[in-house]
Formats: sequence, C-alpha cells, structure tokens
Amino acid sequence: MIDRAQYVPGSADLAKIARKNGEKWTLVLERELRHAPDKVWKALTDPSELHEWAPFDADTSMDKVGASVNITWVGTPAPVEVKVTRADAPKVLEYSTGENEIRWELEPIPNGTRLTLYAVIERPYVSMGAAGWHIAFDVLERLLNGNPLNRISGADAMKFEGWQRLNAEYAQQFGVELPKWGG
Repeated sequence: MIDRAQYVPGSADLAKIARKNGEKWTLVLERELRHAPDKVWKALTDPSELHEWAPFDADTSMDKVGASVNITWVGTPAPVEVKVTRADAPKVLEYSTGENEIRWELEPIPNGTRLTLYAVIERPYVSMGAAGWHIAFDVLERLLNGNPLNRISGADAMKFEGWQRLNAEYAQQFGVELPKWGG
C-alpha cells in the first residue's frame, strides 16, 4: 500500500470537454494503462474492484446488458439504480445514472489498454467531476499495478489538496466558475 501522503496528482491535462449541450456537458478522460483489456474490464465491472478505486460502490456486477445495479456514490446516503445499457466485454461499457450517462471504451494498444471515459455532467460541476475522475484514474492505475492507494472520493477528496488544485485548474481550463461550496 502506498502512503497516501506521498501521492500527488499530475497536472490537469487528463480531462477535456467533448460536447456542450446546454447545461449538460460531456467530460472525457483518457489514460493508457499497461494491462490487458480483460483486466481493466474487471476493474470497471466487479463490485469488489470498484470499491477500491471508483467514487461509488455497486451491489452487483455491471457486466451484463439490462442489469439493474444499485450504486452508492461515496458520501451519499442512498443508492441510485443504474441500468447497464451496453456491456460489450472488454470493449465498451455504458450505464445510465438517471439523467446522466457514463460510457467506458477500452481499446487494445501494444502495451495494454487505452481507457476512455465519457461522462455527461452538469456544467456547474464539470471541474469537480474532472478532478474526481482524474484522481480515480490515478487510483485505478495504482490498483492495477499492484500498488493500491485506496480510493480518494467524496468529501475525503474535496479535503485533499491535490483535488482542490485539480478542481481549480480544470475550472480555469473549461472556463467555468468553481462552486462556492466546493472550491
């Protein structure tokens, strides 16, 4: 286990905005991982692996189309039911969290997998989402490398200096204001 105090996220260059549709924006994050798509797929769909890095817990596997999965975002009191709308292992995973959609694409590359996240998020929270997912990707990479860090999300992330810096950098990059309570 890596000492969390030694973890410092890199610069805010992992996320971009792919589409602006009124108040709903599509946030895109991409990372090349040195692991096979099957291993990355398991980390995206298996509840025990999601618990180690994702900003939510899932009550069942997310690997089947039509599955109803209760996810509980870290720091929220109640689960939200999501529907898995696409599960083409180990290539594409999509699910809807109500009004917002999340899509993961896994592309084999010579030394592993290119993982791309598309997350529809409300404009006022796009920098927060970018900062949170940026850190989640870092935690995921360390987990896959066998050097787990334990997830950093929810209120725990918002207290973390690295998240605060990323949130401010992404807000500036995207041209949005920081939420008054979150920055």
